Amino acid sequence: MKKLFFMAAAALLTISCTNESVNEVANAQEEQNVQVPVRVHVSGFSVSQEDFPLTRATAVADYSDVKAVTLAFYKGTTEVYKTTQIKDGLAPGETFGEFSTSLSMGSYTMVVIGRAYNNGDVLDLTSPTSASYTSEHVRETFTATQEVNVSSNTPLDLTAVLNRIVARVTVASTDNRTADVANIRATFSAGGKSFSPTTGLATVNTGFSNTVKGSGSEGTTSEANNYIFLATDEQTVDVTIETLDADGAVLFSKTVNDVPLKRNRTTTLTGAMFSADATAGSFTLNSDWLPNNNLDF
Repeated sequence: MKKLFFMAAAALLTISCTNESVNEVANAQEEQNVQVPVRVHVSGFSVSQEDFPLTRATAVADYSDVKAVTLAFYKGTTEVYKTTQIKDGLAPGETFGEFSTSLSMGSYTMVVIGRAYNNGDVLDLTSPTSASYTSEHVRETFTATQEVNVSSNTPLDLTAVLNRIVARVTVASTDNRTADVANIRATFSAGGKSFSPTTGLATVNTGFSNTVKGSGSEGTTSEANNYIFLATDEQTVDVTIETLDADGAVLFSKTVNDVPLKRNRTTTLTGAMFSADATAGSFTLNSDWLPNNNLDF
């Protein structure tokens, strides 16, 4: 009889311990599945403009050249959440640069990219270290990344301040545009259209070509702006400038060697591109960094 009693007690103790273990596992799983509200405010851009390196903060809604903002969260390289706001296509009640979502508990890398945007632009963001413009043009681009730890049920309120990571190359003519010129093409020997949102540096350094109409009409001077990601903060590249007719045939071509570029800096190449004497022109480099780096050709 005593033996039966002890066996029954042992069985009850085993069942109790087993139930306790099952409850602990269930509670842990339930805690992991809790979705914690997260709000992200893109509060502005750190913009270094004409008087480089002076930096001033500009509110995201007030900076007219940025028309798209992408927000993403990653666990390692695994994408957990990604969305893009287009300034001209906001839903009723949305505010440009304000996001609301929810995340389960854990550690994440938050990536925010602000950029200029035209119809047809495609930015392919695949991880905190990999993004690329797969459409024709690189646009003015700002980024921010930060680590986010969701450790309780308390809602998170995050703020991101973005920094410009591109270099701009402006091609400016000293002569007047002629009727046969349809586009202006700039070809870079290095740098690229792909970049790491974390470092802001190019992940492809083989160069590319950018073709734009440029400003100005027949009989006026013209400017063409180009944006490029650099492999280092300062990088020297060769830039080939070409004017094209409506069929894409080259009317004028000139290569400027060893052009010094810098992130968050405008370098201007200035010279004749349209007149009969344009091909005889030479390039000179101003070796000092200026508020805008100006080169004559």
